[in-house]
Amino acid sequence: MLLTLGMLGVAMLTGLGVWQIQRRTWKLALIERVEQRVHAAPTPPPAPSSWPAVTAAGDEYRHVTVSGTFLHTDETLVQAVTSDGPGSWMLTPLRTADGTTILVNRGFVPSDRRDSATRRQGDPEGAVTVTGLLRMSEPKGAFLRSNDPAAGRWYSRDVAAIAATHGLPKVAPFFIDADAAPNAGGIPVGGLTIVRFPNNHLIYALTWFTLAIMLAAALLRTISGRGRACASDPSLDSRRAAVRRLIGAARNLSRNPGPDARAHIGSA
Repeated sequence: MLLTLGMLGVAMLTGLGVWQIQRRTWKLALIERVEQRVHAAPTPPPAPSSWPAVTAAGDEYRHVTVSGTFLHTDETLVQAVTSDGPGSWMLTPLRTADGTTILVNRGFVPSDRRDSATRRQGDPEGAVTVTGLLRMSEPKGAFLRSNDPAAGRWYSRDVAAIAATHGLPKVAPFFIDADAAPNAGGIPVGGLTIVRFPNNHLIYALTWFTLAIMLAAALLRTISGRGRACASDPSLDSRRAAVRRLIGAARNLSRNPGPDARAHIGSA
C-alpha cells in the first residue's frame, strides 16, 4: 500500500514539474507579446463595432492614442498604492468625436489632493489627445473589498459600474492608462503603469522535480532494504526448504502413487 502511494506521489510531483515547464513557456510568450505591444507605435483604440471581441489576451497593453474632450465633472477616484505612496487613480471620461466615451486613467492623485478644487489647473479644457496603454476593466472590486458606488468608494477600475454610476452612454469596455506626459500643476501623475509579470515557473518546476527524485530515491531504498531483510531472514530459509521438500514429495508421488500417498505428503 505504501509503495503504491509512493509511486503515485512520484507521478504527481513529476506531473506538477511538467505543468510548470508548460506554464513557463506560456509566460515567456505572454511577456514577449506584451513587450511588442507596449513598444509599438500608438494606434487608435478598437472601434465600437469591435468592442465585443476585445480581450485581455488579444488587446491588453496595446499602445493607443485617441482624441476627445474630458468630462471632468464625471471623474472617479479609485484607491491606489504606488511608488509615490497611497492615493487614488483619477479616471476621467473622454468623449470622442463619434460620440463614444472612453475612460482614461489620467494618473495618480495623492491623498491630500483628492478634492478637485485643489488641482483645477490640471484639468485641460477643450480637445485633447491622450496616448497610453489599453487596459481591461476590473469588475467588482479588490480582494476582500467591494466597490461601493453609492458611497463613492472605489477599489478597482470597474468600467461598467463607473459608467452606470455617472450615466455615461456608449462607453468602451476598456480604459486607457495615460502615459507620462506632464499635466499642468503636476497632478495627476501619469505613466505609472507597471508592466511586469512574475516568472518563477522554472524554480517551481525544479522544486517539484527535486521532490519527485527524493521520493523515488526513498522508495528505492525502502524496496532494497526489504529485499536485504528478506534475504537474511532464517525463517524464510526454512520455509523455502519446506517448500522444496513438498515439491520433491509431489514429484515422487506422481512417479509412484500408492496407498500411503496421502500420509507421505502429510509428513513432508
